[in-house]
Amino acid sequence: MIPYGKHCVDEDDIDAVVDVLRNQFLTQGSVVPQFEQALCEYTGTNHCVAVNSATSGLHVACLAAGVIAGDVVWTVPNSFVASANCALYCGARIDFVDIDPLTRNIDIGALEKKLHHAATQNCLPKALIVVHFSGLSCDMQSIHKLTQMYSIVLIEDAAHGLGGSYQQSKIGSCVYSDMAVLSFHPVKSITSAEGGAVLTNQSHVYEKLTLFAKHGVTKDPSQFRGESHGSWYYQQLELGYNYRLSDIHAALGLSQLKKLDVFIQKRSKLANVYNQALADLPLKLPVVEPQFKSAWHLYMVELTQHDRQKVYQQLHKKGVAVNVHYIPIHLQPYYQQLGFKQGDFPVSEHFYQHALTLPLFPSLTPAEQSKVVDVLHEVLL
Repeated sequence: MIPYGKHCVDEDDIDAVVDVLRNQFLTQGSVVPQFEQALCEYTGTNHCVAVNSATSGLHVACLAAGVIAGDVVWTVPNSFVASANCALYCGARIDFVDIDPLTRNIDIGALEKKLHHAATQNCLPKALIVVHFSGLSCDMQSIHKLTQMYSIVLIEDAAHGLGGSYQQSKIGSCVYSDMAVLSFHPVKSITSAEGGAVLTNQSHVYEKLTLFAKHGVTKDPSQFRGESHGSWYYQQLELGYNYRLSDIHAALGLSQLKKLDVFIQKRSKLANVYNQALADLPLKLPVVEPQFKSAWHLYMVELTQHDRQKVYQQLHKKGVAVNVHYIPIHLQPYYQQLGFKQGDFPVSEHFYQHALTLPLFPSLTPAEQSKVVDVLHEVLL
């Protein structure tokens, strides 16, 4: 069975983890700061806080944005539930903006209309979380222009995006946003087994992120309220969480980061093969504009003539484990209890009904990709 995604771990990665296990602190040692610095250097950001998952990263990003009960946060329905849950963790309400049918990212026209209406109703969001779906950056300059007009905190859910770029800047550079959240889940651009990070260029935001991710506790005397009792002393300044990444996970992530560009090159090459080999099939293929460089976390197609359920089953029977991304968040039972219903965001719903995720990962062999292409031709022609 050819999976839709797969991690790529080699002996260098294993040696890096073993070195921590044998010779260093397992947590709160030197490797996490090294990983954070390396991520800053790669993306071109000033600050990075490594956390134990992108979900944790989204939560602390909302906390650092000042999201509290009574606020509203917007995101897109076409994502994993973590992109919306993070607002609910803070006691805020969530709302959605539909996606563009070509890019599958946030529809900027729909965003502009919704913001204008919200301004007239005095119910603007505290924060907007945009999702770089499948590794393709949103049009951040246009979005920034809109959010800046209304003083909205802009957060990039870049869980799919590490290694991609927008206008010559790496995804995660925060040129047009306040924060960007990365994921190091096994099928992402690089893995730390589980893990994530939040990037920012703003020092005061970085201080908040650090506090919220580490129990709300600081050992920095410059932040103390009152006198220090000694070198052992610490203070809790916020109600924080234990979202720290371990040095074991960071060692794997740091080793993987050295190979990121090679991974992305392989993903891009595979995507180009699909683009050419599937052009004659009744499929809608992904579109990437010249000013964007996708990280190709996912290769998504839309069926234009066939029943998705039947195609999905046929492909699995023939050894191709396609997947589906994503069930629109507003259609989940929990979110339906909040008042959302089918028909609220028709573009996301239409995409979900026709979408298939094809196998794409750096170690996918030419023979395996040829099999995927051949099986798709068998099933669809």
